[in-house]
Amino acid sequence: MQSGTGARRAFLLLWIAACLVKLAVAAQLPLFVDEAFYWQEGRHLAPAYSDLPGMTAWLARLGTWIGGDHLLALRLPFLLMGAIVPWWVVRIGARWFGEQAGWHAGSLAVLMPLVGTLGVLALPDVPLALATVLCLHAGTRLLRHVTALMVLELGIGLALGALSHYRFGGVLVAGSAALLLVPHGRRLLADPRVLLALAVGLLAWAPLLLWNLDHGDAGVRFQLVDRHPWSLHAGGLLFLPVQAVVVTPLLLAAMLLAGWRCARPPRALRPPWRFLGLFGVFVAAGFFVLGFFADAERVSFHWPLPAWLALLPMAALLLQGWPRGWRIATWATTAAGAVLALGWLLAVSLPPVRAELAGSKHYPRNFAGWEQLAGEVRKALADMPDGTALVADSFKVGAELGFAMGDPDIRVLPHPLNAHHGRAPQLALWGLLVERPLDTPVLLVVSASDVRYRELLQYYQSLCEWVGPLPPPQVVGVDNLAQRFLLFRLPPGRAEGQCTLPALAWIDAPAPGGELACQYEASGWAFKDGVGVEAVELLLDGRVLARTEYGREAPQVAAYWGNSSDPGHPHVGFHAAGTLPAWIAPGSHRLALRVHGRDGSTEDGWMQKVDTPRCPAG
Repeated sequence: MQSGTGARRAFLLLWIAACLVKLAVAAQLPLFVDEAFYWQEGRHLAPAYSDLPGMTAWLARLGTWIGGDHLLALRLPFLLMGAIVPWWVVRIGARWFGEQAGWHAGSLAVLMPLVGTLGVLALPDVPLALATVLCLHAGTRLLRHVTALMVLELGIGLALGALSHYRFGGVLVAGSAALLLVPHGRRLLADPRVLLALAVGLLAWAPLLLWNLDHGDAGVRFQLVDRHPWSLHAGGLLFLPVQAVVVTPLLLAAMLLAGWRCARPPRALRPPWRFLGLFGVFVAAGFFVLGFFADAERVSFHWPLPAWLALLPMAALLLQGWPRGWRIATWATTAAGAVLALGWLLAVSLPPVRAELAGSKHYPRNFAGWEQLAGEVRKALADMPDGTALVADSFKVGAELGFAMGDPDIRVLPHPLNAHHGRAPQLALWGLLVERPLDTPVLLVVSASDVRYRELLQYYQSLCEWVGPLPPPQVVGVDNLAQRFLLFRLPPGRAEGQCTLPALAWIDAPAPGGELACQYEASGWAFKDGVGVEAVELLLDGRVLARTEYGREAPQVAAYWGNSSDPGHPHVGFHAAGTLPAWIAPGSHRLALRVHGRDGSTEDGWMQKVDTPRCPAG
């Protein structure tokens, strides 16, 4: 009793602290791109959508209906759901593994990064996790005794999961297989009350099924076919290292050991233990194998979460038998993981941190720059004629601007990203896809950072096919040009003439992360289709460092960009040499280019980090 009381007190303290920290982070963390689209879906309420069932959008709409279009209001329903999950882990653990193990399992759920951060972002994984623990709790109880309350809980969990994500189908398959391998489970599946709960759960898939039947199976094709290569690759080898990061290494080892012990014979093992172990092993093994064939481009580290929710209670019991040093190390590393995960989200919410990360692979691009962009868009619209249409180049820009400006109906071009993320059919249903030039003035907002650089010229050319020659853009640079948006003020209809595109440029030397010496040299290339480049300047931390010698021969550029129409080819190279001025302190700096077009345009961009040494005075 003493130890159980202490474990309970520790859980309550951890849970309250985690809720307060998550609330603070959620209140200021900039809106993530997917959250913005779920907000947009919530403003167009429907039973199901092209990318997901309806639950995430409904929760987003509920939050903003209560609190308005604010970050915390949008995320509040998800924060509440995320806060409930550890309590259900406690209930499962206390019922079958002892009171102390139950409270410890809840504490581990609070601390484990993958569970502990649930709700900070308005994502479908939150209701999916809650649905999973509801089903696990009800399932283990039903293995002992069928009651109306547990049948109701199972039905609610099954329905919530079906309305949350396609991935809940994997939870259903793993849960059914686990029940069939447990003698009590096979008898359970013959009980009419349980069959009623299963029927309710199956009916909850109806909105998604009907949507796909009405739209040529577009959602199913995207989730199960289009987004996956379905060919063998090495991505599955990253499963354990990645899970060791998001779960923490020692806790992952404890859960895998728990799964092994609960899933294997002997038959004398208590049915709830065996059910939880089999379920956890099936889910984890399934996603491990899937990793060798499935989508490796998008984030998938959160997919095995249902497995860890099932295995946490047994892992907590196993930890009680570990040597004291290993127990301390497990709790310490798990707590460190929680601090790092929430600390990272908190850091991302701070503009100085984002600016410092600019130019690195850790730069949080999908969180950055939207408010600044919205401010510049408002100013641009104020200077344009009445009736100007705002058009975004992709669903990302359209949804983020929509949330910032309170407009869920910003029109969008048929960008490759729309199809890449399964959002193109939904945009078409809303009538927001712009297939041809509009007969009104247009402010076109383009995210140059969302297209791979090697594909950028082709993308600009596709814009030109739609609107004609592109006027000089207004560049909105975010975080020292780590994020670049281009604003084009377009006349009604399609302009005629040769394609004029934004400039493309590159710094060959110094290399990213290299040194800009006291007696420096820099070289690279720049071109601008349709009109050519007049001059190129080097910028260091936003200030002009030097005007380069432009027009050097660079035949390799025309060879690589074979469809470029810059009249200056092959003389598109630049070179600069000089002495670093006294105002440059030693340390890390951002080197960038400013390209002046022959049409009078000026574009900043192409930023990279460099280091400068301490230079002698004078």
